[in-house]
Amino acid sequence: MPEMNILIRTAAERETLFIALYKSVFPSVARYINKMGGSFDEAKDIFQDALVIYYEKTAASAVSVNSNEKVYLIGISKHLWLRKFKDNNHTTPIDGFDITIAADEDQPSESKLMHFLETAGKKCMELLRSFYYDQLPLADAAKLFGFSGVRSATVQKYKCLEKVRETIKERSLTYEDFLN
Repeated sequence: MPEMNILIRTAAERETLFIALYKSVFPSVARYINKMGGSFDEAKDIFQDALVIYYEKTAASAVSVNSNEKVYLIGISKHLWLRKFKDNNHTTPIDGFDITIAADEDQPSESKLMHFLETAGKKCMELLRSFYYDQLPLADAAKLFGFSGVRSATVQKYKCLEKVRETIKERSLTYEDFLN
């Protein structure tokens, strides 16, 4: 996915960026708004507003995106949807909302987490990254890593996660040990 940190010089480059962001992020926003009782058209409106806000803020260098663009756009979309909900005086039970960690709350340290993920080995890291970060389907991961099928890839992914869990258990680590 293209990054906003590069200067967009032409309308064609901007259009390419918006199309890429739309394809990669809009499905998640649409699922969220649908889950919250919104329509597909409302999801499109919210996402387009989020794209405009994102573009204006990053183009003006008013904001630095510390996470990836997908997470940032989803966050803007959720905020816009909740604000719209509030403005329209809709009521929704509290259990319908996702709980998110505020930026000022304690968050796990990425370097500490990476250290324990690396204990599983290079191949495990690549498999876990392709599945969780790159969101590669297990069928594609099976082919990429040379497994005989999806079941083999699933078992190997499970074994990789168990290696990490075992390391954490051996060292009697708790969630607080991963905080900044």
